[in-house]
Amino acid sequence: MKFTETILRDAHQSQIATRMHTEEMIPGLDLLDQVGYHAVEMWGGATFDVCLRYLNENPWERLRTIREHMKNTKLQMLLRGQNLLGYRHYANDVVERFIQHSIAEGIDIVRVFDALNDTRNLKTSMKAIKREGGHCQAAISYTTSQVHTIDYYVQLAKEFEDMGADSICIKDMAGILTPANAYDLVKGIKSQVKLPLELHGHATSGICEVTYYEAVRAGVDIIDTALSPFAGGTAQPATESMYKIFSDQKVADPLNEEKMNAAAAHFAKVKEDHIQKGNFNPRVMKIEPKILHYQVPGGMLSNLLSQLNDQNAGDRYEEVLAEIPKVRKDLGYPPLVTPLSQMVGTQAVFNVLLGERYKVIPKEVREYCKGKYGRSPAPILPWIIEKAIGDSERIDVAPADILEPELDQAKEAVAQYSDDEKMAIAYAIFPDVVSNYFKAKQKPEIVNIEII
Repeated sequence: MKFTETILRDAHQSQIATRMHTEEMIPGLDLLDQVGYHAVEMWGGATFDVCLRYLNENPWERLRTIREHMKNTKLQMLLRGQNLLGYRHYANDVVERFIQHSIAEGIDIVRVFDALNDTRNLKTSMKAIKREGGHCQAAISYTTSQVHTIDYYVQLAKEFEDMGADSICIKDMAGILTPANAYDLVKGIKSQVKLPLELHGHATSGICEVTYYEAVRAGVDIIDTALSPFAGGTAQPATESMYKIFSDQKVADPLNEEKMNAAAAHFAKVKEDHIQKGNFNPRVMKIEPKILHYQVPGGMLSNLLSQLNDQNAGDRYEEVLAEIPKVRKDLGYPPLVTPLSQMVGTQAVFNVLLGERYKVIPKEVREYCKGKYGRSPAPILPWIIEKAIGDSERIDVAPADILEPELDQAKEAVAQYSDDEKMAIAYAIFPDVVSNYFKAKQKPEIVNIEII
């Protein structure tokens, strides 16, 4: 079995809110390139947004820089299907051109998922990945409910295979996949699908290492891990520890431990710098067994507590946690992954704080009820649909089918700043963020002149 390293993307996204700068990564890139990983995940997710919004960096330049330093290792990104890297569906022309540029600039593997496991929302991106010569890894958004059975996931994996996927990923974004279920799920998929199978988990609930062990025993081909400075807690299990376990069992492809340890030493210094800057909240390392019951990702837990504290209602945290599974059931058991996790969490907060369930329904939940995010895994309760959208007609086609092309308009909007189509695509996804980025770049630097 093989290892995908997450230190450059999910690991620091999970622990320091994606605040690692490209320049902090550079000294470790050549070392990572010599470890012998199956792949290094280094782009996508929140990295694109945060580069522009908080780090004053061009995410496309980050991709090019990492590619220049890593010639021997496959580079992997995470893509939210028709949502790309944002929180709504984007038109097909934006999706297709984004993928074309991503692969041209150096991405080898695109892990693509849909928050609802609605395969209609993956068709455009999967076709584009294949057309551009990339490796298309179709990801299952894992959750549990009365409809999310082993057979459900096996059938989904078979559909991904029929759609042209090159590999399959079980994406356990909340860390709720138990060891026994992992064994059965991997066995079930491997018995029906001939593609390589990868497992992505989070250590938040305290069981991920054992889950990985059982998944490997069942035949999983690749696991996602993070170098120890950014491992554990809301991130992935430690690469060094997992490699020791599986190399002792003679089931792991060999890795260069000397280079791995040298890379870990570099990122330990980076971690310490971010601790000093206040970017690291020790809470991200807390084991949260409640996740196994409430199925709430670790990042969502902290966001909920922050929302409640802002309303001077931190003491109602447990009530909101108990409300989340009820809202999930009402809304057809959506997996709690971006953007559905935020929508379900916000609705649960409203339900508790207002003392009446669904007294207020946020705009995003209304659009979900209308079908604008795709097909819910199970039917949404009819009375909630009626309350959310009234007599408005529901969408029964793929949401992107009703969207007009967006790229030309985005090009016009950024023409005063740049003629780079890649930045027009960035604008189409994050218009306000990119506008602020360009404006910040235009400000003259203040030069301090010492008068002697």
